[in-house]
Amino acid sequence: MTEQHIRSARNSKIFCLLLLVALAVLAGRLAWLQIVDGKLWSERAREQLQESRSLQTPRGGIYDRNGKELAISHMAKSLYANPREVQDPDGLAKKLVPLLNVPEATLRDRLKVKGAFIWLKRTLEPAEYARVSEFIAREKIRGLDFLEESRRVYPNDQLAAHVLGFVGTDDKGLTGIEMGMDSTIKGQTHKQILDTDSKGTPIFQSIFAFTKPKPGHSIHLTIDSAIQFAVEQALDNSLARTKAQAATMIVMNPKTGEILAMASRPAYNPNAFFRYPEQVWRNRAISGIYEPGSTFKALVAAAGIQEKVVTSKEIFNDTGAIDVGGRIIKNWDGGSYGKMPFSDIIKYSINTGFAEVAQRMGGARMLKYSESFGFGKMTGVELPGEEEGILLGLKSMQPSDVATMGIGQAVAVTPLQLLTAVSALANDGKLLKPKIIKEIRDGDGLLVSYSAPQLVRQVVAPEVAHELVGLLEKVLTEGGGKRANVEGYRFAGKTGTAERLRDDGAGYDPGRYIASFVGFGPLEDIQLAGLVVIDSPRGLYYGGEIAAPVFAEAMTQIVRIMGLRPSQEIKAFQPPKPVSPALPAAPKPAPAKPVPSQPPAVPPVMPAGKFAAPDVRGKTIREAAAILQKAGLHLIPEGSGVAVRQSPAPNSPVTKGTEITVFFEPR
Repeated sequence: MTEQHIRSARNSKIFCLLLLVALAVLAGRLAWLQIVDGKLWSERAREQLQESRSLQTPRGGIYDRNGKELAISHMAKSLYANPREVQDPDGLAKKLVPLLNVPEATLRDRLKVKGAFIWLKRTLEPAEYARVSEFIAREKIRGLDFLEESRRVYPNDQLAAHVLGFVGTDDKGLTGIEMGMDSTIKGQTHKQILDTDSKGTPIFQSIFAFTKPKPGHSIHLTIDSAIQFAVEQALDNSLARTKAQAATMIVMNPKTGEILAMASRPAYNPNAFFRYPEQVWRNRAISGIYEPGSTFKALVAAAGIQEKVVTSKEIFNDTGAIDVGGRIIKNWDGGSYGKMPFSDIIKYSINTGFAEVAQRMGGARMLKYSESFGFGKMTGVELPGEEEGILLGLKSMQPSDVATMGIGQAVAVTPLQLLTAVSALANDGKLLKPKIIKEIRDGDGLLVSYSAPQLVRQVVAPEVAHELVGLLEKVLTEGGGKRANVEGYRFAGKTGTAERLRDDGAGYDPGRYIASFVGFGPLEDIQLAGLVVIDSPRGLYYGGEIAAPVFAEAMTQIVRIMGLRPSQEIKAFQPPKPVSPALPAAPKPAPAKPVPSQPPAVPPVMPAGKFAAPDVRGKTIREAAAILQKAGLHLIPEGSGVAVRQSPAPNSPVTKGTEITVFFEPR
């Protein structure tokens, strides 16, 4: 063998050896990729050919206490695009504008994003879906398709809107129960995988179809739809009459704490919440803070009697004004009423009497009972946005603050706080936590939780509460709350009129008032408590004149809805009969000398020690009180407005200290 052959054979061996080594390395690498890294690369390849979609389960429904639908979810089409397949984004955006009512710039930007999926518009209306689907088929548009999503619907439009709230396009509750119970109603998020080609085009459209899973939990409220409607109708009628800026009414069962109705005005339709200013979404029943005025006096009276600083029979001498630390507190009509028992102080809402009771209580006890009745902190109702109200600290309270607190000033409350507190008087002195959720059920309808009545504390003794019920009934039968009477039923309550606080909290808003009425009944078996608050009415602004009738209108319907039997003694609601068997419209002629229809310039001759009763017909309460006080007589007012008759009659023989009952009616 020649040297050349030997060299050639050696080179061949080296080459073969190198080849074998290379093959061994390649085989090892392939084995490593397939065995060790195989799973990793397989997942990467799959990811390149799949798109993940997160789909939300339909929201659970919201129902009233009787199972009536208040908020439900429907399946609706949502339009999406695959920008990789869209050939002319600018032209397509322009064509879609009239079909979707979405700005052209928004559509154009979305069609140019990188990726294989972008929403163009969520939960289309049926008409929108019909237009777009016809357009896609007619123009043979590539890159557009639909997904089914859950769409929130409120079948009763504005009914209980402030309680329910609404849901945004991302299926997130934004106000009301929808917000407060969002995680419970919303349910779980489900992922769906879409297989695509290298361009992101779906391969199996069936995989992209929405499969309806079980919805989230359903919420069953304590609200009664029929009662809610009656309340909202009464508020609407009131706003039409008074031209008020806003109004609120709440109805609850004082023995359970269940809220049967809660309404605020102005209202909105949650199906189109975006068409209303944000301030309209606000639930005034839990977030509106105001000075309660005379409605607060019912609680002051209960606290005073509980602490034994006053009794219902104690005689007060009302001079018409009281000076407390340099601040003059006058009666609501500017008049003075002389000597009268505390029961009449309550009945006629005499400011001076309540200021004196508050002074006897002192700041510490006034704050103690205010806090015990639930003021200065949230009630804990299952609604977002609740305010705490305002209570002064003991160290910052001046003597005038204590006195004005007795007449419902120097304290700010929410409507729900006040109604909850007054409901304690109707419930044997027991304060209950208000509630608006009755029960929660899962997607199969099985009970998840039930809300039982929750006792917060015993505020006053049962006997004190019972006494206050009797005293507050007289407000409706003999005092300024007569227009709150529900024919055939015994109710009790208290009127209120207060200056309106400025929105910025810096003092009062001149010329603007808050009129209110709070009451409960039927007294044989109290099942209803209600509060009406009317903000900034035009013209008349007294609670007894404009808030009390709203209460009566709503409760007249509610007692019928609930099937409550009328009271046995309807006479309890009739105005008290005058002392005289019948009061003439004009004075009767005297036997000896005719008495003209108008008082003579010189009073007629009277028996020794007696004088003629002044004629106060046509006068206001303030004017009548001034005339009678000057004559040494005591005014017993009935109603409000101007005097239409009196007892004893004009020119009747009277002595100093005689009580003159004067009947007033609106002009």
